[in-house]
Amino acid sequence: MSATYLYLVENDIRPATTYATSGSGIDPSNNDAKSFFIAMIGCGSMGGGMALLFAEHGITVCLNDPSEENMDQLLATAKKEGLQDRLEKHGDYKELCETLGSPKVFVFSLPHGTVGDKVVDALHPYLDKGDVIIDASNENWENTQRRQGKLVPQGVYYIGMGVSGGYQAARRGPSMCPGGEEKALDIVMPLLRQVAAKDFQGNPCVGYIGIGGSGHYVKMIHNGIEHGMMSAMAEAWQMMNQGLGMGYDEIADEFTRWNENGELRGTFLVSIGADICRQKDDQGRHVLSIVEDKVVQDVDGTEGTGIWSQQEAVRLHVPAPSLTSAHFIRLASAFRADRKQVKEAFGGQFPVEEWSKYKQDKKTVAESLRKAVYAVFLSSFIEGLNIIDQADKENRWSINYSEVIQIWRNGCIIKADYITDMLGDIFKDAKSDKDLLHQGRIAQELKNAFPALKDIVAKGVEYNAVMPSMSATLEFLKYSTNTVLPTQFYEAQLDYFGKHMFDTKDEPAGKPATGKHHFEWKPA
Repeated sequence: MSATYLYLVENDIRPATTYATSGSGIDPSNNDAKSFFIAMIGCGSMGGGMALLFAEHGITVCLNDPSEENMDQLLATAKKEGLQDRLEKHGDYKELCETLGSPKVFVFSLPHGTVGDKVVDALHPYLDKGDVIIDASNENWENTQRRQGKLVPQGVYYIGMGVSGGYQAARRGPSMCPGGEEKALDIVMPLLRQVAAKDFQGNPCVGYIGIGGSGHYVKMIHNGIEHGMMSAMAEAWQMMNQGLGMGYDEIADEFTRWNENGELRGTFLVSIGADICRQKDDQGRHVLSIVEDKVVQDVDGTEGTGIWSQQEAVRLHVPAPSLTSAHFIRLASAFRADRKQVKEAFGGQFPVEEWSKYKQDKKTVAESLRKAVYAVFLSSFIEGLNIIDQADKENRWSINYSEVIQIWRNGCIIKADYITDMLGDIFKDAKSDKDLLHQGRIAQELKNAFPALKDIVAKGVEYNAVMPSMSATLEFLKYSTNTVLPTQFYEAQLDYFGKHMFDTKDEPAGKPATGKHHFEWKPA
């Protein structure tokens, strides 16, 4: 993802404007719009969309990008939209900083990794106490916290802000997840509220998440949840298409039904699923029919959040199989050439077969699929929020979970009205148990969906369906609710060869700690 800088206008140096930051913070509607500048670094699809969005709200956006072509294309788009007076390209940091008001506000939309460090270092000589950098990239939260610490002596605020919804939302109003010092967020929050996506009541989908790198962390987990949900949708699509023999338009109609009522109502991924199934090219072909079955973003380095979210689940000892299994199929899919070689070694594949026994009852099976997909969606939210909860406790970010749910209500990929309405009710109480499996309503929802999920997985096994997230979610529900697990035997094996100790059944459950007992199964 490219970066977007907000920079100087043309080659003249304009006197700095001081923006009122007391009370309601920086608000372009309370200033002369002609004097309100914001520096945007990186003009790729996300940065460029956000630059146009800011311009549309009366802000002068000064652009900088290593690619002149990116900036020129963005300026051409701005001209078509009548926003040419609000976008200007410039590449000199000194002039840029002399042009911006006080405090200076920068927005980054950069590739994750070292690029952000290089930009911060280049800006360093021109930054003043109270200036604000908003890193709107998909950056690693640890990089965010390191940069926050680095800028403390200079008195410069660094906000790590996840931006969701794709490039379309970046242009029309994204979901935004900012984290950092409350003083810094007070300065920019009025601006962010203006441009953010709005829920059905008109409330902005942006809010104060917490301190440190919490904003980027929550966005990272958002993407992990997204992967679990996307996998469930893809699995359901293939089951309907190859299993039940449903055509693309028929599947589109089914997704539309799902999106209108019930547990999947108002769900972004279900909505675009219908669009994807219907879309045809200029030759009359369904575009989906020519798309190859490989996802490469984790492997080619353009996407890091999926990898990091899985790493965090493991590091924090949080079971997240719906998310992890979705990630593994992405990885396997990327190496299509290797899959072809494996297929040759096996002398064929395990083909997805027609669901011959069930094709006459497609309506019933499709309804079970809907409930199974919902089970994966809800489990993905649960797993993701459990990861956030553990990281929050570890880092003492004081995450506002009610704000997290508000941010996810619109403008983001995991928008799911039924689920966020339910979670919003739960998190109204700040003291609510963050482990959602402890919540009676959540438990009842999953109990209701369990039979359909089990039925679909059983049918899928019978006919070789590829269903990593559905099968993993089924197992997750089984072992999360079970107090008689096969790990009883597992623990005995560990004690046999490793003297790892064990607890006995007559002892209290206790916390995950080393047991007190060892049996000498075989003398050394």
